[in-house]
Amino acid sequence: VQYFKDDATAFNAEKKATIEGKGVLNNRLSEFFMTGLNNIGVPTHFIRRINMREQLIRQVEIIPLEVIVRNFAAGSMAKRLGMEEGTQLPRPIIEFSYKNDELGDPLVPEEYIIAFGWASQQDLDDIVALA
Repeated sequence: VQYFKDDATAFNAEKKATIEGKGVLNNRLSEFFMTGLNNIGVPTHFIRRINMREQLIRQVEIIPLEVIVRNFAAGSMAKRLGMEEGTQLPRPIIEFSYKNDELGDPLVPEEYIIAFGWASQQDLDDIVALA
């Protein structure tokens, strides 16, 4: 069971607050998006919403990665490469970052992901196919 709280954080949890009703709203948004993903064949952990703050979910193995799909230069990529924001890329680019707040979620190549055991090559192939 996943419980949705009213806690809010920003800047890698440096800033913290409570926002009344945030958990209820996030639960409904999560239900909406996870149901939509399941309906188009993207597997998720979502089974069903139990009440206003809880969902029944499948237990999963957490892969400590953020998957970033870019069709346009924006944000950190534009800054990192000196590109103009909004420049259309010649093809979609998939980047991975290691989810670690203390390290600032650094970008990592696929070789690191496999070498450090965060995911297998098959996991990465599946992620890229879904992305």
